[in-house]
Amino acid sequence: MPTLRVHDSPAALTPEAWNRLLDASAQPTPFMRHEYLQALHDSGSAVAGTGWQPSFLSVWDDGHLLAACPAYLKAHSYGEYVFDWAWAEAYQRHGLNYYPKLLVAVPFTPVPGSRLLAVDDEARAVLAQGLRALARETDASSLHVLFGDEADQAALAAAGCMARAGVQFHWTAGGDADFTAFLARLHRDKRKKIQQEQRRVREAGVSFEAREGRAITPEDWDYFYRCYQQTYREHHSRPYLTRDFFARMASEMPGHWLMFTAMREGRRVAASLIALDPARRAAFGRYWGATEQIPNLHFDACYYQPLAWCIADGYQRFEGGAQGEHKMARGLMPTPTASSHWLAHPAFADAVNDFLAREGQAMAGYIDELHDHAPYKTAQAGS
Repeated sequence: MPTLRVHDSPAALTPEAWNRLLDASAQPTPFMRHEYLQALHDSGSAVAGTGWQPSFLSVWDDGHLLAACPAYLKAHSYGEYVFDWAWAEAYQRHGLNYYPKLLVAVPFTPVPGSRLLAVDDEARAVLAQGLRALARETDASSLHVLFGDEADQAALAAAGCMARAGVQFHWTAGGDADFTAFLARLHRDKRKKIQQEQRRVREAGVSFEAREGRAITPEDWDYFYRCYQQTYREHHSRPYLTRDFFARMASEMPGHWLMFTAMREGRRVAASLIALDPARRAAFGRYWGATEQIPNLHFDACYYQPLAWCIADGYQRFEGGAQGEHKMARGLMPTPTASSHWLAHPAFADAVNDFLAREGQAMAGYIDELHDHAPYKTAQAGS
């Protein structure tokens, strides 16, 4: 008979057992690796003190790990990228507590992929039911599983969760020999705009250096973190991730990082950080920042340089992160995403279910409309 356990740290589960489940999942990503989640915890980035109380859930049978997921009791809705602020406000207006809520997600990381890691569908179903039970036992108002894969969504739907549709913008390889060939496939106005933006960056005297893995020096990481902090300052907020988190990434997951540094007159002026999944030839735009304001530098550092690198290195996918239909003009196409939700309060659950049905229809229409304005001369493969 399977048994459920709740853990207050990723360290309660061994990296070998966790990563074995991840590697067997339908849609693994580097962000679900045990090392990544442990670094978030040990660096103080995602802990109870920052509103992320770890409550990892696992399923066992006769000493064997059958399933597991990263779960957190949340005291707020920051760092999630699937927005439920209106739900929280509605609870407050009716004198009810929305927090704590139970969240299954990778903190601060809106990358779609497997969330309910399991040896098979049966174990995944036990895990999904266990999450419902954990939400009730902890007096959580609700359960939310963000950016899960199709197997996660099916298991959670069977456990009584509601589906929510979203969209991101991803580039998929089109067989281009180089960045010039990629540009040639775009409509003339899109191609000319990109060329113009890159020309202005070059005319400003900016060039780029790309470093991967252990070639990224501690000085590079220090400068990047300075840029990362600057981005949050400009938005009048505080960084989610500590410098120690990135130090742990450099030490424990070096092969998963690519950094572009913008240089002008021998000094650094900006940096962008890209996550890599070399085994699956996928790249993920993560963070950027600048210490000098240079027009169009953001687009070059965050889209054009990474796309050129992906094409040159045979990568098949580049995910641009959450939101932003402006990414379509840079060759990234709309890609549906999904999350799953359960609310304990029956009346609110009914209201949210109605809302999600209407929102889902609107999202489907929105994605269809976006495809009608694709930047490519002919239909992009997979779009």
